Amino acid sequence: MFLSIFANAVDDGYGGIIYEPTLLGYTALIIVMIALLLLAAFLSGKSDKGGHAFSTRQLVFSALSIALATTMSFLKLFDMPMGGSVTLFSMLFITLIGYWYGPKIGIVSAVAYGFLQLILDPYILSIPQLFVDYIFAFGALGLSGIFSRNKNGLILGYLAGVLGRFVFAVLSGVIFFASSAEGTGMTPLVYSIAYNGSYLAAEAAITLILLCLPPVRAAIAQVKRIAVQA
Repeated sequence: MFLSIFANAVDDGYGGIIYEPTLLGYTALIIVMIALLLLAAFLSGKSDKGGHAFSTRQLVFSALSIALATTMSFLKLFDMPMGGSVTLFSMLFITLIGYWYGPKIGIVSAVAYGFLQLILDPYILSIPQLFVDYIFAFGALGLSGIFSRNKNGLILGYLAGVLGRFVFAVLSGVIFFASSAEGTGMTPLVYSIAYNGSYLAAEAAITLILLCLPPVRAAIAQVKRIAVQA
């Protein structure tokens, strides 16, 4: 019943089965994504005690960051030899939300981003795989908020978010995509670490170089002052 209402089984082109959301399934995902953004706004109001204006500011900045991250996720700088693409700083825009507003709002917004990725580019094998690949992996980018009050909070937060996404991506590779390691001479764990580590590490390295540039650091600091202004 669930599959017939929210998703249809289709051939993945390699002899396997994946699931594509139906119109009702896409509608449900959009509703959940909007609800998560509203939850982020509610959490911002509760944490700040500043009322609706500050909450609205956080909602707007979070939504803009998610929109920018989504746009950048489709702009591929290059593909890695094992697979996976290095995007134009897409993860940075999500980790910025946690850097501005802390882990609660950061994680909720990052999970909303995961739902948006699921809407735009779904690859679903099962419900557990959906959660690990889209909810947990992208949601982990919100861990950047742990370091929101640190002196080097943006860099530390970015590394924490990328590391969190890496852990869940590796876990997904071992549990759900172990067959990809067949014929490579590597165990599923080693293959998943190499595959996911290559494109995530490459994008992280390029992003960290960008963040170390004084003009970029100054610009991001100015944006943060505006984003958190009561």
